[in-house]
Amino acid sequence: MSRKIIEKVPEDLLKSDLEKYRAKAVELGATDAKTITTDMIVVDERVRAKCRYPKCEWYGTNAHCPPNSMDVKDVRELVNKFKYGIFCDIRVPSELLTGQHVLKVGSHVPTALKMYEIVSKIEADAFYDGYHLALGFALGPCKLFFCPKQECSALVTGQGCRYPLKARSSMEGMGMDVYTMATKVGWDIYPIGARVQAGDIPHGHRLGLVLVY
Repeated sequence: MSRKIIEKVPEDLLKSDLEKYRAKAVELGATDAKTITTDMIVVDERVRAKCRYPKCEWYGTNAHCPPNSMDVKDVRELVNKFKYGIFCDIRVPSELLTGQHVLKVGSHVPTALKMYEIVSKIEADAFYDGYHLALGFALGPCKLFFCPKQECSALVTGQGCRYPLKARSSMEGMGMDVYTMATKVGWDIYPIGARVQAGDIPHGHRLGLVLVY
């Protein structure tokens, strides 16, 4: 059921809705979720540079990854149009992301898909509550998780995304410094690379964000 769109949402209703979305994220499977103000969102050109140096295998293969995703300048302007968002975290056992798995992105597909589900459902709930401009962002290349063996249809003239209600740009693909954002809300986060073994870190993260209002 849809709620009528109004020009300015009363503060008490907004706070109630944000808490509802935060709790819904946990109910859907997030380890934790927090309501954040958008001044806590860090947008940095260096994040986008990481997509190219060293170049990610998914670079340019889909509509939601660089260089096809929004310019960093436009992302900053977009974020500044919002005041609040829901920042979601799924903690992942370190053994799934380290050692032999660090170069095998597919090893964490289930947790990634869970975050895509959380983000898309929170975005939809907000939309039907009258926050018609709500936007969600997930993690990693959507092509890996939804169309790994098919050409991205959204890059074909006259066609759109096969999964328009599920696939989203990643925060990092938009230039958001997810690591620094995690530290701002008190989540312990560690760099994971080829030298890291399971016993070196307590867990990994799969993070998502929904800009609400």
